[in-house]
Amino acid sequence: MTAPSPPPHGSAAASGVRAAARIVAEADGRGGTALPVLAGDGPLALRRTRAAGAEARVTVVGAMSGPLGGDRIGLDVVVGPGARLSVGSAAATIALPGRSGEPAHYAVRLTVGDGATLCWRPEPVISARASDLRMTCRVELAPTARLLLREEQVLGRAGEPPGRLTTRLTVYRAGRALLDQELGYGPGTPGWDGGAVLAGHRSAGQLLLVDPAFEERPIPVRQLGETAVLTPLAGPAALVTAVAPDALRLRRLLDDASDGGMAGGDAAGWRGAAQAGADGRMFMC
Repeated sequence: MTAPSPPPHGSAAASGVRAAARIVAEADGRGGTALPVLAGDGPLALRRTRAAGAEARVTVVGAMSGPLGGDRIGLDVVVGPGARLSVGSAAATIALPGRSGEPAHYAVRLTVGDGATLCWRPEPVISARASDLRMTCRVELAPTARLLLREEQVLGRAGEPPGRLTTRLTVYRAGRALLDQELGYGPGTPGWDGGAVLAGHRSAGQLLLVDPAFEERPIPVRQLGETAVLTPLAGPAALVTAVAPDALRLRRLLDDASDGGMAGGDAAGWRGAAQAGADGRMFMC
């Protein structure tokens, strides 16, 4: 499965907006990270923001409302060997209905080279009433790449029912599948609000951490409070999955997990492995 390629930048059609954005980060040869490509248009504006040390930091700014039904948006991020990049967003992404009744599509592709680090931490996706958003995120990791990826979904704004939201996250490391997960919520999705999925909660999120250091220090499975769990993957990676009544409490759960705040367990091992790779550098962005 590959991320769809939108037509030319910023083009609009009767069925919605077509737009693409691209970020390329490269080691600058002086211990830092350069951004030779930072191109966005339509609903995506990209801004370089202040960062510390060798890291470069980019904030995605929503320049338009949406995505609206019928929109097709793509974001491509490439982190070259040895570079360090953190990507966040200025505000939540709100999926809204469009006039055509078609779903909106938002495709993200992340490529991380050898010895490179990517922290992908956008603000939540909010599924507004009557919207229909299909999101995909495909990640390609080199064998020594490191990744922290956070995803958060909020079902409906305050006091409203959600629209339909489908997300698929696929992660490959050295060409082999590490994770392939699809989630579906909202009207038309069987059992999405049942006890086996959300059980009445309105926010869900994932925190994925991939680090070659986990090959020697694997992370054990662990429950993180009542509504979150840490699961090791078949590779040097661990996945935190959480649900919560609202976006604020979901963020706290995921922040506690990334900071090592694990109920009933030894947080020190996780925090040490998460924050320092084999070279001793800080991992967390």
